[in-house]
Amino acid sequence: MRFVTSCMFFLALGISLATAGAQAQPNPESRVMTIDDLMAMERVRDPQISPDGRWVAYTVSQKDLEEDKSRTRIWMMSTEGGEPIPMTSPDSSASRPRWSPDNKYLSFTASRGENARTQVWSLNRLGGEAMQVTNVKQGVSDFAWSPDGTRLLLTIKDPRPADLTEDKDDDDKPLPYVIDRMQFKQDYQGYLDRRRDHLYVYTPGDDAPVQITFGDYDDDDPVWSPDGKSVAFVSDRSENPDLYYGSNIWVVDVDDENHRLKKITKDSGRERSPSWSPDGKSIAYISSLGPDVGGSALTPTRRLALARLDGEKRQILTPKLDRNLSDPQFSDDGRRISFRLEDEGQVHLASIGTDGKNFRRDLEGPVTVRDVARRGDMTVVLAESADQPANLFSLSDGYLSTLTSVNAELLADVSRPQVEKRAFASADGTEVEAFYVKPVGYEEGKRYPTILWLHGGPASQFSYSYRDTAQLFAANGYAVIMPNPRGSVGYGEAFAKGTVAAWGEKDVEDVLAAVDHGIEIGLVDGDRMGVGGWSYGGILTNYVITQSTRFKAASSGASLGLVPANYGHDQYQLMYELEFGLPWENRERWDALSPFWKVEDITTPTLWMGGEVDWNVPIINSEQMYIAMKRLGVDTQLVVYPDEHHGIRRPSFIKDRYQRWLAWFDQYLKAP
Repeated sequence: MRFVTSCMFFLALGISLATAGAQAQPNPESRVMTIDDLMAMERVRDPQISPDGRWVAYTVSQKDLEEDKSRTRIWMMSTEGGEPIPMTSPDSSASRPRWSPDNKYLSFTASRGENARTQVWSLNRLGGEAMQVTNVKQGVSDFAWSPDGTRLLLTIKDPRPADLTEDKDDDDKPLPYVIDRMQFKQDYQGYLDRRRDHLYVYTPGDDAPVQITFGDYDDDDPVWSPDGKSVAFVSDRSENPDLYYGSNIWVVDVDDENHRLKKITKDSGRERSPSWSPDGKSIAYISSLGPDVGGSALTPTRRLALARLDGEKRQILTPKLDRNLSDPQFSDDGRRISFRLEDEGQVHLASIGTDGKNFRRDLEGPVTVRDVARRGDMTVVLAESADQPANLFSLSDGYLSTLTSVNAELLADVSRPQVEKRAFASADGTEVEAFYVKPVGYEEGKRYPTILWLHGGPASQFSYSYRDTAQLFAANGYAVIMPNPRGSVGYGEAFAKGTVAAWGEKDVEDVLAAVDHGIEIGLVDGDRMGVGGWSYGGILTNYVITQSTRFKAASSGASLGLVPANYGHDQYQLMYELEFGLPWENRERWDALSPFWKVEDITTPTLWMGGEVDWNVPIINSEQMYIAMKRLGVDTQLVVYPDEHHGIRRPSFIKDRYQRWLAWFDQYLKAP
């Protein structure tokens, strides 16, 4: 049955399992991908199946260049297929669609009206306008219906003083940042104070929600128990959460006036993603560590665990499965738990019995499963491949059927490149994999200018997914190499730990070996090679160009330069201490990790890019690398995007970045 599932899925995506990403014969009337095509593409997310299993709600996001913002709209369609139905207006954004248990309402979050704060809204499926359900001054972060549909579970951040005053003139009045925390910065939030995310219960019609968690801790990922009497959630309630890299699963009694907490896990690492068993007696969750399972705070394998609420039993269900898992969910009969599984450039749907036996892959092959929704016998997956963006498919009785066809019309006449995953040996003999993207119009025996494109993380992986940058470069005549060097997930814990306190060492060897393999198979023109990436992809780019002169152009986005300059300036001081030690005690290691000290070895013309208010990898790094290269007389340029954080969001800036990438590489790799 599993083989049938895989075949049906890839037939739906237009992919042959035997050729794993090979492209069909090109349509003579086809054209190549353009930047305008990428800007017009829509993104499907967050599938939610209705209680009766007949409908699936989901969001579709699209960039609006005229308004220079992105908008998200909620849609609904039958789980048997058919025409999608718009549920919210294109004039404003809405997200987090959630069905009421009685099947009558589709609720969501949106910022509308005078308040301009995110609130819960609800649509009656019989028709009419959406009605505002909550009226929380500081807004709502997340929500969930209780099992009986009478109450809402809300996640709300503690209010600012301005949220509690009626004087609207105070809303925009700047106040000094008063800081007394170790962890005092966060990207997209800026300077942190003592306001925390807490949980509340709200009965529609009441004056205000009732707070059920308290203290100088953040509480998130809440889930109602099946009987609606308790809520499981994730929180780090250690003595000083800013100095502890971990979290636990807790349960709070909703109706107890003291809201007493019960600790379900035992300080063994980062525990997350709680999921209740149907009988309410157990909780499945993702554990980074466990009894008799090795690991550390850095790049531990995320395994599936099960804990009984009576405290009698806690079990790691996948101790020998050396792969990261996520999103656990019980079957209706409570006998199996499904989850997403990262594995060697793929993300599969798998499951295992609650006794830790009978592991199976329910959906596998060259695919990335982005999300899963289950309700009774109905399963909907959000999945994508190397040449098809993510769409929804229903999985029933071992067969997959296409539900949404978002972007189908846009891409109907667009030629897409061939993508092949290949393995090769690195310098020390370790087997490494990379995705090789051939340029559109590829001719056998011809070598092409090539861009080595590096992923972020480093605890991440390239997978069989639709990569905008690879599609764009391939459409413009480039071969693209996307390697999974050491530090990447999907290849086991030892492989993922290959860069711990050793950035720019084995991973540089691995990505250069990927280039050598591309030359060996006749794809890569070794005299016309570029390298680039964003976040750790940019950081690894810096290590590459300070150690190799093989590349004729580089683009380093949101990267590191002088590593000690980031301690206390970005959001990662605890991670730095755990991995590198304190900078004043381990100066030699911190300096060795700093590409800035090797900037005089760079001969590659480099484009430096980043967001002005990025507190993940601050722009100071790119500024310092740029000015050093400029002072040394090497071709370079610095591009800073105003008011942008680690991820560039403004549509005009996204388009600008595409244009600059192409122009930079064309200048050095295609010019005579």
